[in-house]
Amino acid sequence: MIRKCLKVIGTVAAILVGVVAVYVIYLFTTYHRIADNLPLTVEQPAKKGTDVDALAIGTEYTALTYNIGFGAYTPDFSFFMDGGESSWAKSKESVLDTVQGAGDLVASLRPDFALIEEIDLDSTRSYHTDEYALLKECLPEDYTVFAQNYDSAFLFYPLNQPHGSSKSGLGLFSGYPVTEALRRSFPISTSWKKFLDLDRCYSISRVPVENGTELVIFTLHMSAYGNSDEIRKAQISMLCEDMEKEYAAGNYVLCGGDFNHDLKASEENASECESWAYPFPRSMLPEHISFAMDYLSEQEREALWDSARNADMEYVPGETYTVTLDGFLISDNIECHSYENVNTGYRYSDHDPVVIKFRLKDAR
Repeated sequence: MIRKCLKVIGTVAAILVGVVAVYVIYLFTTYHRIADNLPLTVEQPAKKGTDVDALAIGTEYTALTYNIGFGAYTPDFSFFMDGGESSWAKSKESVLDTVQGAGDLVASLRPDFALIEEIDLDSTRSYHTDEYALLKECLPEDYTVFAQNYDSAFLFYPLNQPHGSSKSGLGLFSGYPVTEALRRSFPISTSWKKFLDLDRCYSISRVPVENGTELVIFTLHMSAYGNSDEIRKAQISMLCEDMEKEYAAGNYVLCGGDFNHDLKASEENASECESWAYPFPRSMLPEHISFAMDYLSEQEREALWDSARNADMEYVPGETYTVTLDGFLISDNIECHSYENVNTGYRYSDHDPVVIKFRLKDAR
């Protein structure tokens, strides 16, 4: 009898080992990165908006960046990768309501340029909702560019609610014509951690300016999970090199998104920051590029609402850890007129929007 039981246990164990082995092979054989320097499609607006073909010098424009958290992050949502509970959004209806709410919020702020991150196209975690289509309905007069940064195999973790497969990316919504756009692939981890991190990227979109130059818009989402000092430096170096090239060509540079760094903290205070929110190393930025928030006074910068919350628990004001991860870099031929981290109480995401009003200068 004992021998029979041991045989059964051995058989079951062998089957489990075999299943795990097959799954690991599946992960590695299906893993792929999307091509670097990939031309992106610029979609025309559903409804005719502006008749202006080029941006004007001295005119005030508004840009917004907003990580919508794939439509999952209602204030009571916590995420397993942050130490929370859930792997999926609460329901399909919740995703639809949350993305619609985020889209309506963006539309109400009337930005000329909206840079939106974590937009799912077809993911288990968001019940296969096409969130890009929903956002385009909210902003029907905008030209749109979508850069896919994630097309993963089925992640069978956590076991109680496997994260599944994901297809996600970043979108630019522009009230002015975009002539062309390009996807750049960020360096990411090459270890097993790559299965938990997005295939990070940024998009480069070009908007004509009346003086014959271009406003070059970088939309980005930098690494959070599986990053390291080496990966961090590689990503920032690559981004800075591309921005520097555009500035040297006489263009205006606007770079916005989720930097996944603490944008308020200094490197001297790194020990006081969470390990996943390292202070952005400003010393790595090119000479003519800086964070727009740095044009504010110290008091104004400290008073900014934190743009993101930790998702290890539901949002409890005064208790949940908050940090500013989102913002804008601008070249010194752009004048920052106002800067705000919009306080919604993280109503539609674990992030809140950041809004900048700016003007293009006539000369450097």
